[in-house]
Amino acid sequence: MKPARVAEPRPYHHGDLRRALVEAGRRLLEAESGSDISLRAVAREAGVSPAAPYHHFRDKSELLDALASHFISSGWNVKSLLRSIALSRTFAQESSGDRDSFLSDPDNIALARGPRFRLPAEMIRDSALAASGLLVTKTGGPSVKPYQPPGIWEEKGGGWSYHRDKGDGLYRRSLYTYWKRTAPPPAMETFDAAKREVCVARRQITATPLQALVLLNDEQFLEAARVLAESLLTSHSPDNHAPLAAAAFSRCLGRLPNARESTLLSSLLSDQLAHYRSHPADAARLLKSGARPPAANHDPAAVAALTTLVSTLFNHDEFVTLR
Repeated sequence: MKPARVAEPRPYHHGDLRRALVEAGRRLLEAESGSDISLRAVAREAGVSPAAPYHHFRDKSELLDALASHFISSGWNVKSLLRSIALSRTFAQESSGDRDSFLSDPDNIALARGPRFRLPAEMIRDSALAASGLLVTKTGGPSVKPYQPPGIWEEKGGGWSYHRDKGDGLYRRSLYTYWKRTAPPPAMETFDAAKREVCVARRQITATPLQALVLLNDEQFLEAARVLAESLLTSHSPDNHAPLAAAAFSRCLGRLPNARESTLLSSLLSDQLAHYRSHPADAARLLKSGARPPAANHDPAAVAALTTLVSTLFNHDEFVTLR
């Protein structure tokens, strides 16, 4: 039997470097723009009949050639390349666009507008914790076990039981959450986190009523809403509804409400305050959410009313969507 022939190395050509730089530039552009220009078109049909990557058409190759040239002239300075991309007019675009733009290019392949996408499961939880001030930003360390409904691990069998952490372990970034592949964290699974049983090229993105129920009723989100409400009541009067609602809106969504939004928020806060003052048992039950004890120096009805308002803002489209 003849030994297999080993192919001799092909002479290096300057075109190889150009192709490598163009590919590097394309990947950096995709990472910074929030869109995967080629992968999203071929992920489902890879190996069968995929569509040609978009950057092969029109003027995209010229753009990537320019990025590659900049990369070389800057002395392979990745930071300089990323700065050029981040300060470009394309990257600085708003995610809004006219109706024709959305109809002709719903996936924004041509980058005619800024990126807009639902936040990953981990970021949604981290955003709620960050808004409330509960997020622990410590780097490194072992996995943690935050809030989770009881009985999930036991139902899967194997003799395992879930014992949630105490203290900082409840509020660490979702990156550190302990992951059991046969019983992943239910809140993250509801928001389309991959189960990690198989590799996925792209996460599915869904919009379901169950996601709203998680944001409204899950213990970790209720506690975050309550803690934020208590924080806001230390600097705002509970009877001055408009500034209080505006502060909550700004903390959750990063902007001030317009006149219509301000009116709706003030009305909601007023209605909830009236309800909880006439139903103190409901307020007390709501304030028991989470391991952190409620503050004793605030009116329970005011905290419960503002907690409901913050919980509503957690369900706002702008809270879970990056624009």
